Amino acid sequence: MIALLFTVLNWAFELYTFALIVYVLMSWFPGAYGTSFGRFLGRICGPYLQLFDFIPPLGGISFAPTVAILVLILVQYGLFGLLQSVLSVL
Repeated sequence: MIALLFTVLNWAFELYTFALIVYVLMSWFPGAYGTSFGRFLGRICGPYLQLFDFIPPLGGISFAPTVAILVLILVQYGLFGLLQSVLSVL
């Protein structure tokens, strides 16, 4: 049961990371955010990415999405490390 929970949480983190990457790459295509898929990803990814808007662009390139993805990965590994350590004590 616990292994299933770990698997589902891992898949959720991986899927959200993939959605963030796709959303960021859509900026390369004009009008991609206007499609129904782009609006859907905007509703899913936009609020999380807005947390990192305080990071200024360097040379016209925003590194906020990169930092957002790195933070998400660190949270994923930290959460799983914490859960594994708690479960090993039990």
